[in-house]
Amino acid sequence: ISQILTGLFLAMHYTSDISTAFSSVAHICRDVNYGWLIRNLHANGASFFFICLYLHIARGLYYGSYLYMETWNIGVVLLLLVMMTAFVGYVLPWGQMSFWGATVITNLLSAVPYVGNSLVQWIWGGFSVDNATLTRFFAFHFLFPFVVAGATMLHLLFLHETGSNNPVGLNSDADK
Repeated sequence: ISQILTGLFLAMHYTSDISTAFSSVAHICRDVNYGWLIRNLHANGASFFFICLYLHIARGLYYGSYLYMETWNIGVVLLLLVMMTAFVGYVLPWGQMSFWGATVITNLLSAVPYVGNSLVQWIWGGFSVDNATLTRFFAFHFLFPFVVAGATMLHLLFLHETGSNNPVGLNSDADK
């Protein structure tokens, strides 16, 4: 929830144009009241969210939750969606690391046989990482969290169907 709220506040001042994206992030940090705090909460909140995800995955591996294939597979899809959301968000400040990160990571898709180069150009919206790419990534970064929220509900629905396990074996209603 904090990621969505801070993201909405950041989106009010961000411009997804290659000539102004970097300056709009600088404007958020320097000129918007507590903009630096909101941006840092958003960026570091993403890292904290990944720490929580990795702990959740480790717990699932330790307790054998991967045996519930449907729930586990939806969780894997969720992890990939969150990684994609974080990646396109990383590109948005449009610094050197953002530009080259987008170039290198999207070029990895060119290794897909037959359709790789066409897929890369389709994602870029042209023949290189450019304004169309940044605009698309901003739209993806805005929409993916809602897809993640929907997939999370599906994950919880499947968890409700299979039921959670009790690995410790403690009875919570022992006084009844």
